[in-house]
Amino acid sequence: MSIFFQNDWEKPLKHEFAQDYYQHLRQFLIHEYKTRQIYPNPYDIFNAFHYTAFADTKVCIIGQDPYHGPHQAHGLCFSVQPDVTIPPSLRNIYKEMHDDLGCPIPNHGCLVNWTKEGVLLLNAVLTVRAGQPASHRGKGWEIFTDHVIEMLNARETPVVFILWGAFAQSKIPMITNPQHMIIKSAHPSPLSANRGFFGSRPFSRTNAFLSQVGLEPINWEIPPIEDTQAAAAYLRAHHPGVFGKKVETPSS
Repeated sequence: MSIFFQNDWEKPLKHEFAQDYYQHLRQFLIHEYKTRQIYPNPYDIFNAFHYTAFADTKVCIIGQDPYHGPHQAHGLCFSVQPDVTIPPSLRNIYKEMHDDLGCPIPNHGCLVNWTKEGVLLLNAVLTVRAGQPASHRGKGWEIFTDHVIEMLNARETPVVFILWGAFAQSKIPMITNPQHMIIKSAHPSPLSANRGFFGSRPFSRTNAFLSQVGLEPINWEIPPIEDTQAAAAYLRAHHPGVFGKKVETPSS
Protein backbone atom coordinates (compact mmCIF):
# COMPACT_ATOMS: atom_id res chain seq x y z
CA MET A 1 0.00 0.00 0.00
CA SER A 2 1.23 3.52 -0.78
CA ILE A 3 0.03 6.92 0.38
CA PHE A 4 1.49 9.55 -1.91
CA PHE A 5 2.29 12.85 -0.24
CA GLN A 6 3.12 15.97 -2.15
CA ASN A 7 5.83 17.03 0.30
CA ASP A 8 8.30 15.90 2.98
CA TRP A 9 5.81 13.96 5.15
CA GLU A 10 6.52 10.97 2.90
CA LYS A 11 9.74 9.99 4.67
CA PRO A 12 8.71 10.32 8.35
CA LEU A 13 5.30 8.68 7.84
CA LYS A 14 6.35 5.85 5.53
CA HIS A 15 7.32 3.69 8.52
CA GLU A 16 3.86 4.10 10.10
CA PHE A 17 2.03 2.60 7.14
CA ALA A 18 3.98 -0.65 7.50
CA GLN A 19 3.09 -1.15 11.16
CA ASP A 20 0.65 -3.84 12.30
CA TYR A 21 -1.68 -1.34 13.97
CA TYR A 22 -2.01 0.59 10.72
CA GLN A 23 -2.66 -2.55 8.68
CA HIS A 24 -5.51 -3.43 11.06
CA LEU A 25 -6.80 0.14 10.78
CA ARG A 26 -6.67 -0.07 7.00
CA GLN A 27 -8.71 -3.28 6.93
CA PHE A 28 -11.26 -1.69 9.24
CA LEU A 29 -11.52 1.35 6.95
CA ILE A 30 -11.91 -0.76 3.83
CA HIS A 31 -14.94 -2.43 5.39
CA GLU A 32 -16.34 0.82 6.78
CA TYR A 33 -16.13 2.72 3.50
CA LYS A 34 -17.74 -0.18 1.63
CA THR A 35 -20.64 -0.67 4.06
CA ARG A 36 -21.33 2.73 5.64
CA GLN A 37 -21.26 6.44 4.96
CA ILE A 38 -17.87 7.61 6.21
CA TYR A 39 -16.38 11.11 6.30
CA PRO A 40 -14.30 12.60 4.88
CA ASN A 41 -14.00 11.44 1.30
CA PRO A 42 -11.17 8.88 1.36
CA TYR A 43 -9.02 11.09 -0.87
CA ASP A 44 -9.23 13.84 1.79
CA ILE A 45 -8.22 11.77 4.82
CA PHE A 46 -4.61 12.97 4.83
CA ASN A 47 -5.22 16.54 3.69
CA ALA A 48 -3.66 18.01 6.84
CA PHE A 49 -0.35 16.54 5.69
CA HIS A 50 -0.85 17.24 1.99
CA TYR A 51 -1.50 20.91 2.70
CA THR A 52 1.19 21.61 5.32
CA ALA A 53 4.66 20.16 4.89
CA PHE A 54 6.55 18.84 7.91
CA ALA A 55 9.35 21.36 7.53
CA ASP A 56 6.86 24.22 7.05
CA THR A 57 4.83 23.48 10.19
CA LYS A 58 5.01 26.37 12.63
CA VAL A 59 1.71 25.80 14.43
CA CYS A 60 -0.22 22.62 15.24
CA ILE A 61 -3.88 22.87 16.21
CA ILE A 62 -5.20 19.56 17.56
CA GLY A 63 -8.84 18.55 17.17
CA GLN A 64 -10.72 15.35 18.03
CA ASP A 65 -12.38 13.74 15.00
CA PRO A 66 -13.93 14.98 11.74
CA TYR A 67 -17.31 16.66 11.43
CA HIS A 68 -19.94 13.97 10.93
CA GLY A 69 -22.44 15.88 8.79
CA PRO A 70 -22.77 15.82 4.98
CA HIS A 71 -20.19 17.76 2.94
CA GLN A 72 -18.44 19.18 6.03
CA ALA A 73 -15.21 17.30 6.71
CA HIS A 74 -12.30 17.54 4.30
CA GLY A 75 -9.34 16.41 6.35
CA LEU A 76 -8.54 19.57 8.35
CA CYS A 77 -9.59 19.97 11.98
CA PHE A 78 -12.20 22.69 12.63
CA SER A 79 -12.38 23.43 8.88
CA VAL A 80 -15.37 22.72 6.62
CA GLN A 81 -15.78 22.81 2.89
CA PRO A 82 -16.41 26.39 1.76
CA ASP A 83 -20.00 25.99 0.58
CA VAL A 84 -21.51 24.68 3.85
CA THR A 85 -22.68 26.42 7.01
CA ILE A 86 -19.96 27.48 9.43
CA PRO A 87 -20.16 25.25 12.54
CA PRO A 88 -20.69 26.90 15.96
CA SER A 89 -17.19 26.17 17.30
CA LEU A 90 -15.60 27.70 14.21
CA ARG A 91 -17.84 30.75 14.51
CA ASN A 92 -16.45 31.24 18.01
CA ILE A 93 -12.90 30.79 16.71
CA TYR A 94 -13.58 33.53 14.17
CA LYS A 95 -15.04 35.79 16.87
CA GLU A 96 -11.93 35.37 19.00
CA MET A 97 -9.70 35.96 15.97
CA HIS A 98 -11.58 39.19 15.26
CA ASP A 99 -11.38 40.35 18.88
CA ASP A 100 -7.71 39.36 19.12
CA LEU A 101 -6.35 40.66 15.82
CA GLY A 102 -9.13 42.74 14.25
CA CYS A 103 -9.41 40.35 11.27
CA PRO A 104 -12.76 40.47 9.48
CA ILE A 105 -14.95 37.45 10.20
CA PRO A 106 -14.92 35.20 7.11
CA ASN A 107 -18.12 34.25 5.28
CA HIS A 108 -17.09 30.59 4.97
CA GLY A 109 -15.46 27.91 7.08
CA CYS A 110 -12.60 26.67 4.91
CA LEU A 111 -9.25 27.09 6.67
CA VAL A 112 -6.89 26.13 3.86
CA ASN A 113 -5.31 29.58 3.99
CA TRP A 114 -4.03 28.76 7.46
CA THR A 115 -2.43 25.55 6.20
CA LYS A 116 -0.51 27.51 3.59
CA GLU A 117 0.84 29.69 6.39
CA GLY A 118 2.28 26.66 8.20
CA VAL A 119 -0.65 25.69 10.44
CA LEU A 120 -1.10 21.91 10.70
CA LEU A 121 -4.81 21.28 11.34
CA LEU A 122 -4.57 17.83 12.90
CA ASN A 123 -7.47 15.74 14.14
CA ALA A 124 -6.51 12.92 16.51
CA VAL A 125 -8.88 10.63 14.60
CA LEU A 126 -9.03 11.11 10.84
CA THR A 127 -12.33 9.40 9.92
CA VAL A 128 -15.86 9.08 11.31
CA ARG A 129 -19.23 7.47 10.52
CA ALA A 130 -21.95 9.80 9.33
CA GLY A 131 -23.96 11.08 12.27
CA GLN A 132 -21.87 9.18 14.83
CA PRO A 133 -19.21 11.33 16.47
CA ALA A 134 -16.25 9.43 17.94
CA SER A 135 -17.29 6.26 16.07
CA HIS A 136 -13.74 5.62 14.81
CA ARG A 137 -11.94 6.25 18.07
CA GLY A 138 -9.84 3.43 19.41
CA LYS A 139 -9.27 1.88 15.97
CA GLY A 140 -5.67 2.98 15.52
CA TRP A 141 -5.78 6.59 14.39
CA GLU A 142 -4.69 7.85 17.81
CA ILE A 143 -1.47 5.82 17.56
CA PHE A 144 -0.77 7.36 14.16
CA THR A 145 -1.45 10.96 15.16
CA ASP A 146 0.34 10.61 18.51
CA HIS A 147 3.42 9.64 16.53
CA VAL A 148 2.95 12.77 14.39
CA ILE A 149 2.92 14.89 17.55
CA GLU A 150 6.06 13.12 18.75
CA MET A 151 7.75 13.85 15.39
CA LEU A 152 6.93 17.54 15.73
CA ASN A 153 8.10 17.54 19.35
CA ALA A 154 11.46 16.12 18.26
CA ARG A 155 12.10 18.96 15.82
CA GLU A 156 14.71 21.59 16.58
CA THR A 157 12.64 24.35 14.97
CA PRO A 158 10.05 25.67 17.46
CA VAL A 159 6.38 24.80 17.02
CA VAL A 160 3.34 26.36 18.69
CA PHE A 161 0.84 23.73 19.86
CA ILE A 162 -2.66 25.19 20.25
CA LEU A 163 -4.71 22.94 22.51
CA TRP A 164 -8.38 23.80 22.96
CA GLY A 165 -10.23 21.71 25.53
CA ALA A 166 -9.40 18.73 27.72
CA PHE A 167 -9.01 16.25 24.88
CA ALA A 168 -6.34 18.27 23.07
CA GLN A 169 -4.64 19.06 26.37
CA SER A 170 -4.33 15.33 27.08
CA LYS A 171 -1.50 15.45 24.50
CA ILE A 172 0.63 17.77 26.66
CA PRO A 173 2.76 14.93 28.13
CA MET A 174 4.04 14.23 24.60
CA ILE A 175 5.23 17.82 24.12
CA THR A 176 8.41 17.74 26.18
CA ASN A 177 10.80 19.85 24.11
CA PRO A 178 11.24 23.19 25.95
CA GLN A 179 11.75 25.19 22.76
CA HIS A 180 8.13 24.67 21.73
CA MET A 181 5.20 26.74 23.02
CA ILE A 182 1.90 25.38 24.31
CA ILE A 183 -1.18 27.60 24.21
CA LYS A 184 -4.15 26.06 25.98
CA SER A 185 -7.64 27.21 26.87
CA ALA A 186 -11.22 26.02 27.01
CA HIS A 187 -12.69 24.56 23.83
CA PRO A 188 -14.40 27.02 21.42
CA SER A 189 -17.65 25.03 21.58
CA PRO A 190 -20.66 27.14 22.62
CA LEU A 191 -20.83 24.90 25.71
CA SER A 192 -17.42 26.05 26.96
CA ALA A 193 -16.24 29.12 25.04
CA ASN A 194 -17.29 31.49 27.82
CA ARG A 195 -15.21 29.53 30.33
CA GLY A 196 -11.82 30.63 29.09
CA PHE A 197 -11.70 30.47 25.30
CA PHE A 198 -12.98 33.98 24.68
CA GLY A 199 -10.23 36.40 25.63
CA SER A 200 -7.45 33.80 25.46
CA ARG A 201 -5.85 35.57 22.44
CA PRO A 202 -4.25 32.46 20.88
CA PHE A 203 -3.57 34.12 17.54
CA SER A 204 -1.60 37.14 18.75
CA ARG A 205 0.22 35.01 21.34
CA THR A 206 1.25 32.60 18.61
CA ASN A 207 2.57 35.38 16.42
CA ALA A 208 4.43 37.02 19.30
CA PHE A 209 6.22 33.74 20.00
CA LEU A 210 7.05 33.11 16.35
CA SER A 211 8.51 36.60 16.02
CA GLN A 212 10.50 36.08 19.20
CA VAL A 213 12.16 32.93 17.82
CA GLY A 214 12.82 34.48 14.40
CA LEU A 215 10.00 32.88 12.43
CA GLU A 216 7.50 34.64 10.18
CA PRO A 217 4.17 35.25 11.96
CA ILE A 218 0.99 33.64 10.67
CA ASN A 219 -1.36 35.68 8.50
CA TRP A 220 -4.60 34.48 10.11
CA GLU A 221 -6.91 36.51 7.86
CA ILE A 222 -9.10 34.40 5.55
CA PRO A 223 -10.33 36.02 2.31
CA PRO A 224 -14.06 35.94 1.56
CA ILE A 225 -15.75 33.79 -1.08
CA GLU A 226 -18.58 35.28 -3.14
CA ASP A 227 -20.77 32.30 -4.10
CA THR A 228 -20.98 28.50 -4.34
CA GLN A 229 -19.30 28.35 -7.74
CA ALA A 230 -16.46 30.47 -6.44
CA ALA A 231 -16.25 28.22 -3.38
CA ALA A 232 -15.73 25.12 -5.51
CA ALA A 233 -13.08 26.89 -7.57
CA TYR A 234 -11.42 28.10 -4.37
CA LEU A 235 -11.10 24.59 -2.97
CA ARG A 236 -9.71 23.23 -6.24
CA ALA A 237 -7.22 26.07 -6.50
CA HIS A 238 -5.95 25.51 -2.96
CA HIS A 239 -5.87 21.72 -3.06
CA PRO A 240 -2.35 20.31 -2.69
CA GLY A 241 -2.36 18.58 -6.04
CA VAL A 242 -4.14 15.22 -5.95
CA PHE A 243 -7.15 16.23 -8.03
CA GLY A 244 -7.37 14.03 -11.07
CA LYS A 245 -4.60 11.71 -9.92
CA LYS A 246 -4.95 8.09 -8.87
CA VAL A 247 -3.99 7.98 -5.21
CA GLU A 248 -4.29 4.85 -3.12
CA THR A 249 -6.12 5.46 0.14
CA PRO A 250 -6.66 3.47 3.35
CA SER A 251 -10.07 2.45 2.02
CA SER A 252 -8.85 1.00 -1.28
